[in-house]
Amino acid sequence: MAGRVIIFPTDTVYGIGTKIGDIEGIERIYNIKHRPKEKPLACLCANLEQIEEIAIVDEISKALIQKFLPGGFTLILNSKKDIIDTIGYKTIGVRIPNHELALKILLENGPMLTTSVNESGTVPLNEYDEIVKEYSGFVDQIYDTTTESMNKPSTVVSVNNKEVKILREGPIKKEEIEEFLKSILQ
Repeated sequence: MAGRVIIFPTDTVYGIGTKIGDIEGIERIYNIKHRPKEKPLACLCANLEQIEEIAIVDEISKALIQKFLPGGFTLILNSKKDIIDTIGYKTIGVRIPNHELALKILLENGPMLTTSVNESGTVPLNEYDEIVKEYSGFVDQIYDTTTESMNKPSTVVSVNNKEVKILREGPIKKEEIEEFLKSILQ
């Protein structure tokens, strides 16, 4: 169904999302959040196979995925050609949430472009009742959960031509990533 936008819990914060190729849904998310178009959405995936459908995964990226995902870790990778052609993203942030309901939704729908639930530039909402009050008239479905999230955005790491940059520190610390990279790059 084109244009379908949902809100669902993840292991970090609640996300608002749509299927990766759904241009109408992507537009709705930007409008709902009043988000600037130059700020790309991240992509949640259920597994490595879904990541490989949309992004170029080299040896370093694959090692980082296998070490730190599922969890609060987002990798910025070069997009595959069909993603560039469809949504215009030359790079894409990918993550596998460590959350049973989120994974079920992603297995059913495929990779989903998502962002936190909030007015762009404000603190993410992470309480179900508050989200329902603010967003129930704007999205197609809001999922509830009994599983707690960290209420903390993910660590963000960019991998481009074997160059790794830590862009935002979150639950996975810079030192842990650097130690792991040393161990695999020897």
